[in-house]
Amino acid sequence: MGSIIKSKRNNDKIILEVLSDYEEFLQLKGHFDDVHLFTEKVADVKTNISQRGKNEATKYFLIPKQFRRGFKFNNSTSCQKIDLEDKVIFVYVIDKLKINPSKRELALEKMEAL
Repeated sequence: MGSIIKSKRNNDKIILEVLSDYEEFLQLKGHFDDVHLFTEKVADVKTNISQRGKNEATKYFLIPKQFRRGFKFNNSTSCQKIDLEDKVIFVYVIDKLKINPSKRELALEKMEAL
């Protein structure tokens, strides 16, 4: 877990000096651009995990109603898991513009290519 130890205003941007645990820094995998800062202290919307299937083996993270607008069933999605001592943080990235083709569309494209 990190802390902002210094901030300085630069026109319409803020320059931050961040103190971070080494393990958290390694999770960036060398990427220094497109870094987003967040804190778990503002995660105030409650949601649930749904369990389905044999022995409840399948888990679903439910998207709260107030966040569901603008998503399509087949938007491109990626996920990152951050393990902390007392918590697990899942960060889902949903591309609003990129839509994955359905299995039916992919099958039709294969058939047309033959």
